[in-house]
This record gives sequence, structure tokens and C-alpha cells, in this order.
Amino acid sequence: MKNTGDAGRPPQPKYRLLQEELSDRIRRGVYRPGEALPAQRKLAASLGVTLMTLRQALRALSDDGLVVQEPGRGTFVSPPLAAYRLETLRSLADELRAQGREVVTRVLSAQVRKLPAKVAAELGAAEGARGLRLERVRVVDGDPAVHQASWVPEPYASVICREDFEAVPLYHALATMCGVAVASATESIRPVALSARLAELLRLPAGSPVFASERITRGVDGATLVHDQATIDGSRMLIRADRLAHSMSLQWSLLD
Repeated sequence: MKNTGDAGRPPQPKYRLLQEELSDRIRRGVYRPGEALPAQRKLAASLGVTLMTLRQALRALSDDGLVVQEPGRGTFVSPPLAAYRLETLRSLADELRAQGREVVTRVLSAQVRKLPAKVAAELGAAEGARGLRLERVRVVDGDPAVHQASWVPEPYASVICREDFEAVPLYHALATMCGVAVASATESIRPVALSARLAELLRLPAGSPVFASERITRGVDGATLVHDQATIDGSRMLIRADRLAHSMSLQWSLLD
């Protein structure tokens, strides 16, 4: 590990550099969810750092939720499903199912291909990188209500590309097949007019009012996992936000 620092900035502490390196190994699957890290003395020797530096880095990783330290047993990579269960990260489909609605997923395509420039930038991928493009329509109570186009970067794309996404949710596939835990998401929603192609898929007149949602989902290490764009029937859907002193929750529901 080389600590040069940016011009005009002091160099990072050694434990921070080590924290970043171990975080990257966890993200790339070198250390898998639930797996024990090597014994501290062995790990410190292999990385060329002192035990004190390693322990500081492990403490920081524990604070970030990436590892769990168990006295007398060792340090383990956090299980993949812990962060995924957060209610605030439920998808629109999960929200509607929780309200007793019947939601059926129809997969239109699932292909690994070159990422568009904008998507690559959002995912933090290099120019020319490839990813899985998953296109779906959500049918709610018998009527198509949502069109989704999701992009997942490598190395996860090749692992999950053959999954049956009509039966298995995307986040679940990432958790169980790639050991990736979802920790946060940023979503923006705006009203737009429905395009001709999507009008046919949603069985609505072209130009109908719809919601356009763009959602960026990140893992516990801050890496972007999914770039998702959804087109939602604006004549049938209601957005409700509950604002509290220190938080806000957003919920979708159907207009009856």
C-alpha cells in the first residue's frame, strides 16, 4: 500500500488505506459473506502492516457494517441479507404486494451488453464496460402498470444473467448469488409523457401522464449496484410520503 496523498492534502492514515483495500476485497468476493478473515497476525504479516494498524482498519470496517468481530472466534464478513431486509429499501413491487395486490413480473429481455455512457458513469464503471440490462413489465391486478429497465455492472452481471427474474427478485439474486448486501438507494421521480413504445407495453395511449423514476442502489461499501429506470402509470399510482423529525418514508399505492 502506497500512501502518497493528493497534492495539497495530507496523506491518508495507513489504517484508512488498509480499510479501503479490505473493503475492495470484500466487494470483489475475495472474502465472501459469512466467511472468516485470516487470523489477525497472519493477515497483518501478509499485508505488511502492524497489528495495531490492522485492528484500526477492522474496527472501521465493523463500524461500516462490512465485518462482524466475534471475541474468541475471529472476524467475519457480514451476512449478505442483513441490509437487504431494511423496509425503507423495498421496491415498488414489494410495496404493492404488502398491500395485498397481485404483482406478476414479465421479463422482456436479459442481456449482458455494453453500458451506455450515462449509466456507466452512474455505476462508476469504466468506458466500454459491460453489464446486465434487465427489462421487465410489472402487471398489477391483471393490468400492466410499470416498465423497468435495470442495469447491473460486472462482476455481478455474468453471475446472475441466467437467473429466472420472473420468479426471483433482482436484489435477492444479488444477495444470494453474489453475496452483495443492499444498504442505500437514491430515487428521483418526475412526471413525463408516455413514449409510443412504452405505451404499447403498458396498454395506454401515447402521451399519457406517467411517472419516470430513476433509482441508484448501493451496497454497504458504497459501490453502486443497480441503475434502475421505471415508467409508472400515472393515472393509477399514488405517491405518499411520511415525514418525521429525523427521517422520511415514501410509499406507492394504487388509486382505487
